[in-house]
Amino acid sequence: MTRIPLWLLGLALLPGVSAALVQEPAKAGLEHRWQTYLARADQTLPARDFPYAHCFSKAAATHGLPETLLLAVARGESDFNPKARSSANAYGLMQILWPGTAEHLGIHSLSKLQQPCTNVDAGARYLKEMLQRYQGNLHRALAAYNYGPGRVPVSQGTIPKGAVWYSGYIYRHLEYVLNGGGKAGKGRATGDGRLLVIRFLRPYRAAAFVESLQPMLDGIRLDWFRRPSGNFDVMMIYQSPEQLKRGRRLLSGLGIEAEG
Repeated sequence: MTRIPLWLLGLALLPGVSAALVQEPAKAGLEHRWQTYLARADQTLPARDFPYAHCFSKAAATHGLPETLLLAVARGESDFNPKARSSANAYGLMQILWPGTAEHLGIHSLSKLQQPCTNVDAGARYLKEMLQRYQGNLHRALAAYNYGPGRVPVSQGTIPKGAVWYSGYIYRHLEYVLNGGGKAGKGRATGDGRLLVIRFLRPYRAAAFVESLQPMLDGIRLDWFRRPSGNFDVMMIYQSPEQLKRGRRLLSGLGIEAEG
């Protein structure tokens, strides 16, 4: 079990601090950001190489969707783990619900659904369907991708808070896809390793922990992900054994002994 000093863990548990750090953009602002992105999405390219790149490029071309959008959804949903399975029975890179959504998309075999390119294609088709349903409103389309179209109004009406959060969560991953994580994230993503630092039950605690710790790590990148289990994992991302050792030393100097 990872050991975290109480003074540092406390930063993620203080309600005032954590609420300020994880507050998502207001609905109108988030919706505008997605509209701005969609208007120029055809000119965007991933800042790095990502796993299963051929699956994403093929699905994007086939269904007329931005490759960067599909990559952002996959990073947020599974962190590119084709074996990911949620407690709700969603599978694969794009977390397609089995059997409901999969069969709706014409996939009647679980083994086929778990094939990376089939899964990405299914996610692209479903997202395109949601975009058509919501008349090109990407914010609402993403909300429905996560919550289901029956729970998200087509134009007017309130979007569930959890669905709004999901749209903002995917936008955060889009920024990574477009920018490569900034100074601490340059290089190729395909071979990146992950070291679990700590697991939280609430996203605002994971976000607050990363925001508090990142400035102390001198270029070693932290990120956090929603897992299919429903937990939120803070991960150290490294690109070589040397960087892993250096990251461990930095964490150890802060009193954190991460396992894995």
